[in-house]
Amino acid sequence: MTPREIDVEELARRRKSGDSFVLLDVREPWEVAIVALSDSTFIPMRDFPRGLNALSADEEIAVMCHSGQRSIVVAEFLAEQGFTNVANVTGGIDEYARRVDPLLPRY
Repeated sequence: MTPREIDVEELARRRKSGDSFVLLDVREPWEVAIVALSDSTFIPMRDFPRGLNALSADEEIAVMCHSGQRSIVVAEFLAEQGFTNVANVTGGIDEYARRVDPLLPRY
């Protein structure tokens, strides 16, 4: 199963509406120290597959990284592990900062 893609505007709408989902940030700790979305769950990509223990296959998961490259790899991995409601955030936090919240730091 291929994960679906969501753009940063959809992510912003979902966050604002209070929808129940896990925003999984798979960037490295140094990146999260620069900029992060407060409602994210942080599990660096390098911590998979051990990171599966912190997630539930029953939850909707939106996976985000800096630009969307690492997040699609993790989203595909989750789908292969039986997670059926997984999406990749295209453009990642960098696109989110450019198109949704320009006050967020960029790197």
